[in-house]
Formats: sequence, structure tokens, C-alpha cells
Amino acid sequence: MITAIVLIQTEVDQINQVAEEIVKLEGVSEVYSITGDHDLLAMVRVKHHDELAEVIPGRISKVPGVVHTDTHIAFRTYSQHDLESMFSLGLPGE
Repeated sequence: MITAIVLIQTEVDQINQVAEEIVKLEGVSEVYSITGDHDLLAMVRVKHHDELAEVIPGRISKVPGVVHTDTHIAFRTYSQHDLESMFSLGLPGE
């Protein structure tokens, strides 16, 4: 599983609407409203590296109200949760 942390700047009056649209996108597991230089943080989880291009510039950046994105790729996961099983669809051959 490849995880990307996407920091998102939005139009000030559209933060809630943008968050609601982004969380519906395939590949986005959750969206947080945050403080600081960015308005939202989206967690993107995909199986293959090339899927990041589909999700981030292909979908997230095209949501009306998104002004800028800043993407960080996670190298390792340190968690008490088993992320692979949480996001597994249980399809044969996976």
C-alpha cells in the first residue's frame, strides 16, 4: 500500500465543500481540516505508485475550490493498526 499525505489550500469560503468532494474520491481514505498554511489534509492510499497521478493531479487538484496541493509520500508506516487489512477489499489474487 502506498500512502500519500496531501496538503491542500482552498478558496477560503469553500473549505467544507471541497473537503466533502475530496473525501468521495476513489483513493482518498480521509480528509482533515487543519490549521496552518493549508486548509485540508487528505490521506491517499493506493496499491500502485502510478495511481497517485490519477488521484492527486487527476482528481483532487480538479475539485472546484482547490487552489494548491503539496504532496508527501510515506516511506514506512509505524502504526498500531494493520492498514493493509483495514483497506483490503478481499478480492481474489490480491
